[in-house]
Amino acid sequence: MSAEVKVLIQGYAKQVGKGWKASSTVTLIKSGNKKIIFDPGCNREKLVLALKKEKLKSSEIDFVVLSHGHIDHSGLTGVFENADIITFENLMYKKDNQLEFNPRIMGKDTCVIETPGHTSEHISLIVKTKKGTCIIAGDVFWWVDGEKQIIDINKMDDSHPKELNMKQLIKSRKLVLQKADYVIPGHGLMFQVKKH
Repeated sequence: MSAEVKVLIQGYAKQVGKGWKASSTVTLIKSGNKKIIFDPGCNREKLVLALKKEKLKSSEIDFVVLSHGHIDHSGLTGVFENADIITFENLMYKKDNQLEFNPRIMGKDTCVIETPGHTSEHISLIVKTKKGTCIIAGDVFWWVDGEKQIIDINKMDDSHPKELNMKQLIKSRKLVLQKADYVIPGHGLMFQVKKH
């Protein structure tokens, strides 16, 4: 039986004055008997409502996977009191114990891949589903609200210039597009990859 993927909250990003109003896409993955949240975001009200709609309690989540450390993606990690945290450092935290991450722990239908560029330690999650391969890509791809979602591997990402490595980001974008049938971006709508 293959895994299921559901976007609970579509990520958004909007420049407001000299700052931003932003929270990441929050995705629920069910792999075997495991429930996984990829990037819990930072909007508590939206997260609580999304979980309630799914008839899920925060205590029922087994794993939280963080694509990278930016607060708009990782801010609500602590909401999931029983979850083991899979980090962008390729480590797993069980409460306050830091452990080596076992790639098979979340089930045979999931695989963490390194996708640096937006930040050096960025990761994405490959999930095998009935519809095909879905990659939850964090900020490998993202768009601001109202921007047309054009898939351009060379599109400049200037949100965090101190951490950015465009050369690595382009490689990561190519990798994601090569492996995925569907991509869930950090901010914006899920899209299907057109294979040539």
